[in-house]
Amino acid sequence: MSQRLEVVNPKAPPPVWAALRNEAYAAAKSEAALASLLAAVILNHDSLGDALSYQLARKLGDQELRAMSLRDTIEEAYEAAPSIVETAELDLKAVFERDPACRGYVQPFLFFKGFLALQTQRVAHWLWSEGRETLAFYLQSRTSELFQVDIHPATQIGRGVFVDHGTGIVIGETAVIGDDVSMLQGVTLGGTGAERGDRHPKVGNGVLLGAGAKVLGNIRIGDYAKIASGSVVLKDVPAGCTAAGVPARLVNCPTCDEPAKSMDHTLAEAVYDYVI
Repeated sequence: MSQRLEVVNPKAPPPVWAALRNEAYAAAKSEAALASLLAAVILNHDSLGDALSYQLARKLGDQELRAMSLRDTIEEAYEAAPSIVETAELDLKAVFERDPACRGYVQPFLFFKGFLALQTQRVAHWLWSEGRETLAFYLQSRTSELFQVDIHPATQIGRGVFVDHGTGIVIGETAVIGDDVSMLQGVTLGGTGAERGDRHPKVGNGVLLGAGAKVLGNIRIGDYAKIASGSVVLKDVPAGCTAAGVPARLVNCPTCDEPAKSMDHTLAEAVYDYVI
């Protein structure tokens, strides 16, 4: 039985970058008013990192820190830590795969403030790790001003993270977020106000944080758990469980296998009330 062999060019652009360029080219042809924007931000660049550094600098630059100077800093981060760009690619895929309103890669790359805020924080986190705290705080401030997202530069955030809408998200200094997490607008990962030092939540892999969820204190949200919209969580949530309410209680264990990817915010028809 004959087989078709696919010739793979190892120098070919990664699939996300190729798809982004193809979409941008098609959009430029169909919408002439945006052709210059699409060329400047995407089509004139040779890689995802080049395009992303330009896009972030274009958005974040102001009178105090001009866009070209800021782009130099972003490119410095990407050169020193190539994993930042690799992670940005996974974040972009997460938006496309999990957001039913997303029609392609161009849309989040140009317009989705959750994605742009997250990529800014990743650069700020690199600056923080290099001891450049003042510039890291500057990027945090600009992110808050532009995108209404406030994430401390020291926050550790995993790969393939989806920040939907973004407005009103606040994440504290010692918070840790795992891989493949999804969160919606109004989420707070904060302290209780009575703690010092390590005082913010630790969110496992594949967790879904619903709109307006408040997770407070140095507590653990286990892998693939789900926090229902509007809940206030003050105690650990076991892996694979759903917490809902004010204060939150466990209402379903186990929940669906991968809530952050399915984006299923519903509760089970049969609700079991467990004490946390």
